[in-house]
Amino acid sequence: MDLLDEAMARLCAVPAGDAGRREAALERAAALFTRRGIGRAVLQVGGVVVHDLWHRGWQPVDVVRVARRELAVRHARIAADLVAAEHREYPAARLLRRWAEQLAEASATVWWGDDDAYVEGVAAREKCEPAVLGRAVVELFELLSQLPELPRLMPVPCETGSTGTAEAGGVESSLLGKIRALLTKAESTSFPEEAEALTAKAQQLMSQHSIDVAVLAAERGERQVPGGVRVAVDAPYEEPKAVLLQAVAEANRCRTVWSKNLGFSTVVGFVSDVEAVELLFTSLLVQAQAALQMAGARKRGDGSSRTRSFRQSFLVAYATRIEERLGRVAEQTVKAAGRAGRTAALLPVLASRAEAVDDQMDELFGELSYSHGSAYANDREGWAHGTAAADRAELHTRAGAVR
Repeated sequence: MDLLDEAMARLCAVPAGDAGRREAALERAAALFTRRGIGRAVLQVGGVVVHDLWHRGWQPVDVVRVARRELAVRHARIAADLVAAEHREYPAARLLRRWAEQLAEASATVWWGDDDAYVEGVAAREKCEPAVLGRAVVELFELLSQLPELPRLMPVPCETGSTGTAEAGGVESSLLGKIRALLTKAESTSFPEEAEALTAKAQQLMSQHSIDVAVLAAERGERQVPGGVRVAVDAPYEEPKAVLLQAVAEANRCRTVWSKNLGFSTVVGFVSDVEAVELLFTSLLVQAQAALQMAGARKRGDGSSRTRSFRQSFLVAYATRIEERLGRVAEQTVKAAGRAGRTAALLPVLASRAEAVDDQMDELFGELSYSHGSAYANDREGWAHGTAAADRAELHTRAGAVR
């Protein structure tokens, strides 16, 4: 471990822009991976690195995602191994539900046997020589050690108590399963009418549940605190995707901050609303991408491609139209609750929760200036197709379809 620490220290001491010295330091560090028993040192150093990241606001999925985004899939798999190894000291009962779900999503499991044999095992998995693997590990350590601090969205495992898995305010697992099943079917069907009906039912369940949770918490005098989640906003066409996420979030009483350089947006809101945003955004994005594939490529009169500008404009128009329609959905949901005799109780509750979300945004992100996102579109046909696709992705409330 001391040798690996020293190699990493020398690598980090290389001045920025000195490619020759950095390459030499990388080679020296990678050469250590031919030594017997280096696996334990890798996992120990990796554990220190990722443990520090938890205290700087990073979460398991964030770590794996940034490794894949900035380096390669191999680095992401190694990052998942480091996360799994570090979590061996935490009893499962102490993990928050959303944290435990991230471990599963990142495939962070201890699959190897003795730690000393880890390097040999992962080299076999990756089908590469130990020195090649060593370079990948050192590159990963270098990346993770230089990541910026992020707002902390939830307690880290070493700070959660034995009841950490019992988080209140989210969507019940049975209801969440129904919603996911409905949206999965909506995304896979080739019949627009069926997709509309399935999406309608899912939206109805999400909207009504959010209102029920808000009113019930107020009636019981429960003080719920907004939280946050990071949602991947991947290339290509990140900007219109971020705008679409913002539209979905605002319709569900949440706020967003897009971290373009890190490939995600942070959604801040109450748990049930944040979960609704994740589910609906994912489904709408899948439907938009399916429509883009059906639209095919585009060419200019001279034969050059204009597919990129077409798709950019398509997604901007899609996000703009979805925003309009979701705004009406949110309004009709509140009106429907009013017809059920709940307006007097609901409106002050929603106003209070909106204020709490704003306060949480200020606490997490300080003096940032928040503005409505926009994205550039210059392809008229792409705009028309995107608007039409958004119209086909009909959203319903309990009161009926939004026309």
